[in-house]
Amino acid sequence: MKVVVSVGGSVLAPDLEPDQVRAYADVIEGLVDAGHRVGVVVGGGTVARDYIGAARELGANEMQLDQLGIGVTRLNARLLIAALGDRAAPTPPETYEDAGAAFHRGDVPVMGGVAAAQTTDAVSAALAEYVNADLLVYATSVPGVFSADPETNPGATKHDHLNPEELVSIIAEIEMAAGSNAPVDLLAAKVIERAGLHAVVLDGADPANVDAAVRTGEHEGTEVRPRDDD
Repeated sequence: MKVVVSVGGSVLAPDLEPDQVRAYADVIEGLVDAGHRVGVVVGGGTVARDYIGAARELGANEMQLDQLGIGVTRLNARLLIAALGDRAAPTPPETYEDAGAAFHRGDVPVMGGVAAAQTTDAVSAALAEYVNADLLVYATSVPGVFSADPETNPGATKHDHLNPEELVSIIAEIEMAAGSNAPVDLLAAKVIERAGLHAVVLDGADPANVDAAVRTGEHEGTEVRPRDDD
């Protein structure tokens, strides 16, 4: 099976904790050993937000802030590459073509950001579309997709199953609410819809959740499947 795993920066390296990075590397290596082809995209997390906040106060414009965030995602990617060793492409691919080439020769491409104004959520979906992935897994800091932002709406309920059109509608409503945070962004949801991707959004704090979702299909997150697959 071809799999793309999107790992939030705060999930992969909270406080730059090497044990969590190693645990993710172990899961990825195990999936490769089981015969899966795996690509990974890593976010910037708290470190990126800290740098962006400082740079904004220093007068950086939005394009400069985006480039700073991309740099941090690629640093996080290099942490995972270090843990994967020879299993990974030696540097974070900066284009989908380079990531796809690494993917198809059997290396694990570990990407960060690609372009300004595009989050790693969207990069993950675009990579999954590019390599015709069978599964896209979002390992996030929340346990799935909710009807609203659970941090601002205690009555929000988690969806177990969605189709891509429903995902786009829910994410659009969450993003329109000031101060709300969606588990994936709207561009990513639209790429998932366009490409008809099979995606899972789950709690990535425990890398074993990703392993189980790929190996057995079992998880406690949100399953996103095209209508024809329902």
